[in-house]
Amino acid sequence: MAEMPKEGFLKIVAPKRTPIDPAHKAALIRKGNELFNDGKVPTAKKIFLTLGYSDGIIRAGDYHYKKGEYWEAYRLYSLAPAPAKVDYMIERMAGVVREWISE
Repeated sequence: MAEMPKEGFLKIVAPKRTPIDPAHKAALIRKGNELFNDGKVPTAKKIFLTLGYSDGIIRAGDYHYKKGEYWEAYRLYSLAPAPAKVDYMIERMAGVVREWISE
């Protein structure tokens, strides 16, 4: 039987990123905002996540929350990071679990 590698099966090292020129980053953020405002949220979300643009990631989370896509909203709030929104989502999820238990 093969032995498990000492580092496990999950890759835990973040990929190296090439720094983005601030002017290029600003232009990409503007493009992401334009796409988001035009309703092209999936494409805008990819731009925001790639750049680590917290405000855009939070807005994408809000978009998913309003659509009832709570797990995606929670994921985006966690990545942003938006601790107050994460705490709110955790409290809501805990409330659901409490309700299930009481039934």
